[in-house]
Amino acid sequence: VSLHKPEIKLESLKEDIKDFLKTSGWERKLQNAVYSELNVFPSPCHPAAPPEHMKEPLAYMRKAQGSWEKRILKSLNSMCTELSIPLAQKRPVNEQKELLNKWNEMGTDEPDLSLFRPVYAPKDFLEVLMNLRNPNYENGEQPSFRNHLGLIQVPLKVKDIPELKEEFSELSLNIGQLGIDDSAQVPPEFFENEHVRVGQKVLAEQDSAAAQQYVRQGSPTALRADLWALILNISNQPEDILYYEQLKSNVIQHNLLVDSLIYKDVKLTASNDDYYFVFEDYLYQVLLCFSRDTSVLEHFTYSSATPPKSYIRGKLGMEEYAVFYPPNGVIPFHGFSMYVAPLCFLYHEPSKLYQIFREMYVRFFFRLHSISSHPSGIVSLCLLFETLLQTHLPQLFYHLREIGAQPLRISFKWMVRAFSGYLATDQLLLLWDRILGYNSLEILAVLAAAVFAFRAVNLMEVTSLAAAEAVLADLSTLKVMPLLQIFLFATVT
Repeated sequence: VSLHKPEIKLESLKEDIKDFLKTSGWERKLQNAVYSELNVFPSPCHPAAPPEHMKEPLAYMRKAQGSWEKRILKSLNSMCTELSIPLAQKRPVNEQKELLNKWNEMGTDEPDLSLFRPVYAPKDFLEVLMNLRNPNYENGEQPSFRNHLGLIQVPLKVKDIPELKEEFSELSLNIGQLGIDDSAQVPPEFFENEHVRVGQKVLAEQDSAAAQQYVRQGSPTALRADLWALILNISNQPEDILYYEQLKSNVIQHNLLVDSLIYKDVKLTASNDDYYFVFEDYLYQVLLCFSRDTSVLEHFTYSSATPPKSYIRGKLGMEEYAVFYPPNGVIPFHGFSMYVAPLCFLYHEPSKLYQIFREMYVRFFFRLHSISSHPSGIVSLCLLFETLLQTHLPQLFYHLREIGAQPLRISFKWMVRAFSGYLATDQLLLLWDRILGYNSLEILAVLAAAVFAFRAVNLMEVTSLAAAEAVLADLSTLKVMPLLQIFLFATVT
């Protein structure tokens, strides 16, 4: 339409389009969209690299992920067979009506789930990671790596404290932080007021990159929901709301076996949590819709995982009769619903909550339950955690190892869940601010090591794994930011 205006001249078309993009606000929208893509997709591989390298460059990691997937599928299929329940079936009309009527109070429903069990729990996954080996290193003497006495035995490059200090430089002791109450240089209320003012300006500008930089110092509670949405480039347009409604109608029409796994998981985790039990209905809505969302399949182009396939009965192995199952390609495990629970504090509109969770999942959370060599992948996080402890708290590390309480056995569940359900919610959100701000999950490993450092005196006295677990059983009183700062910037290196 604008191009038909008489003042638009062909010779100045390029400049006119640029001006139009600026004045209409589309320039910023395009910038944010590009920035979002750059944050999510890996940088291009070598042109000669085969396509699977985009998913995971190390062959032994791909192989391990493949056999882990087979194991999960076997577990799911045997449950199917034992309970003689189909993977998917259309709901009878009366059931559809009933579900629609109680969509906002699904928590009151008490289906009998006693026969369902989680497909796997974090500790099963840890056993698999402990057995990972690089075949090229089996026979060779690799002195530097042979010194690693932790449970993870693969040689990946992880950062040391000087590199972490550089990466997380905005957390240093002389920079203002939200979540630090007693900074001597600047009275906290002065920093907070100024920080809020800057945050409002960042939101007014609608610039994703600026928002991402800003939350590295923590996000003010009142601005967090909008800042995260800006960083993740979520705007909740009418078409997004419509898409969510379509997913909801898919849930109403079809019953999937994974629905029971989702119900069971919420009942076992969030429903028993002092912070999150009130969000039970939201969790069912988001997770049931998520399981039907085929757009989630796109993240498998850069995830080491491959979506599981199911074949129409009697057509096993015939590709044209294969469908991805569940439709989003993600089989939930014990604790999966805790990725959504904290977001319920920030977003009360289901379609917005849904989009934020989906974006958090395809950017970050999938890395916590797939085997890869990525620096934010769970294998690297485990190795980073163990290396930090072994280097900076060697006595503690050796002591725990000698009594059969390998530290990773305790911290693994915290990292797999990104600490959700372990920290108080206000502290968890400050931690997740930094995940978004640095576009990295490495902070999880640093925090896990910092928790051990903080409780080191008590841990030096324990004589069993159970006793060590008891010392670290309750993290709900911990303050995340001081722990991270002290560990990174006050540790003598």
